[in-house]
Amino acid sequence: MVATTLKKPGRPKDESLTARRREEILHTAAHIFAENGYPNTDVQAVADALQVGKGTIYRYFPSKQELFLQAADRGMHLLLELVDVSLEDVEDPLEKMALGIKTYLAYFDEHPEFAELLIQERAEFKDRKKPTYFEYCDTVAKTWTLVFQDLIAKGRIRDIPVERILDVTGNLMYGTMFTNFFMGRNKSCEDQAQDILDIVFHGILSHPERSRSKKQNLRG
Repeated sequence: MVATTLKKPGRPKDESLTARRREEILHTAAHIFAENGYPNTDVQAVADALQVGKGTIYRYFPSKQELFLQAADRGMHLLLELVDVSLEDVEDPLEKMALGIKTYLAYFDEHPEFAELLIQERAEFKDRKKPTYFEYCDTVAKTWTLVFQDLIAKGRIRDIPVERILDVTGNLMYGTMFTNFFMGRNKSCEDQAQDILDIVFHGILSHPERSRSKKQNLRG
């Protein structure tokens, strides 16, 4: 009779360790891509910075392109998580909007590498169906569409297409973020957020001028 040797079960995979290592790789890769640019970055540079073999990086990310794109995606996911946490205890939607804009600007101020990755993504991967930043915008828009519809229903803001509100505020935030990145921030993120909100909420015309312009438009 032939004895059968039972194979001992292997050590269970540590999912938390895998997740931590993945985060370490993406964190390091984001900084290296931002500093050197996508074409000039070799995966070996990421491995060297982490003091691991190149094969370790490829076990998590099958190609340099995948590593770059996931590093860029991670930047926007972290922003979403940060904004969600910052707004948890805020009830009033307009206060949420103010804090959300401030959090957005502060995030890119503290993590300029992610602004750089967004620029590189657009330059290197123009054929990507939807860039990372606009995936983020779509996610945010779904939430804020309902908020603005409720504010309109309650008479707190004008009854105008929500898409216009989202486009204008989004473009102001996007432009301010990249101006800060290229030119440097000339005032605090809180002050910049207040400037955006002041223009969006109140416009630039005085109340008498708004009334006069409205009458002229009605005559026309």
